[in-house]
Amino acid sequence: MYDMHSHSNHSDDSSTPMLLMVQSAIDKGLQGIAVTDHYDPDYPTPEFDFLPDFNKYQKEMESLERKFSKDIQVIRGLEIGIQHGDTLKKCKDAASSYPYDFLIGSFHCALGKDLYVDYFDQLPLEESYHQFYQYMANCLIEYDDFDVLGHLNIIDRYAPEIPPENLFFDEIQSILRLLRERGQGIEINTSSFRYNLGETTTPTRKILETYRSIGGEILTIGSDAHSPRHVGYRLDWAKEFAKSCGFRYLAHYKNRKPIMEPID
Repeated sequence: MYDMHSHSNHSDDSSTPMLLMVQSAIDKGLQGIAVTDHYDPDYPTPEFDFLPDFNKYQKEMESLERKFSKDIQVIRGLEIGIQHGDTLKKCKDAASSYPYDFLIGSFHCALGKDLYVDYFDQLPLEESYHQFYQYMANCLIEYDDFDVLGHLNIIDRYAPEIPPENLFFDEIQSILRLLRERGQGIEINTSSFRYNLGETTTPTRKILETYRSIGGEILTIGSDAHSPRHVGYRLDWAKEFAKSCGFRYLAHYKNRKPIMEPID
């Protein structure tokens, strides 16, 4: 099994050396781990810049890939934080400047605001959801240099409460159709359990089943771990959840190409 979403101390929100993350994956018997540290240019909260030292980051991935080549597949990745305007060029430049195996495209901000800090301060709850998904759709029309869209419904993680999904599902469907048309995937991100979201999984069953119903097949699973204890977290559950939503394969990546392995 492959954990396709993890972070090390090259991300501002983790203090764990990459070596310990990879070693934890080996200890837990995983086939592979994708190192996907944050690159989130123009992040609006001053305490975090989410700008890794790319030279050090890439060299360490390469070193660990060689060191553990007989024990585990270390997948050279990056999680790119997408925002509008001039930020998109920075994202594009980072994506194309190194031969990554795997790129996650993610939204941690919208409309110039941090989802965790102040996004919900000025908008009614339902409107904040509509605007978030409309913003995501508009950005994705302009930006396509990623392989899998990360934690599609991340807004649920930070909302004061989660409104009924049907209120804004038209926007979600348009995003899923775009991903399907471009041959891009989505992920099951098991961090929803660590955020105590209960039955609201990331993504929800409805999102997964809709993506599958329109022909979407590319699906990765990842823990979004920021510490060794969470590497591989509930991936067995994610595998069964994917199967129950109609998926026959799970994907991992090499050289930006999906490798599809049967769930069974």
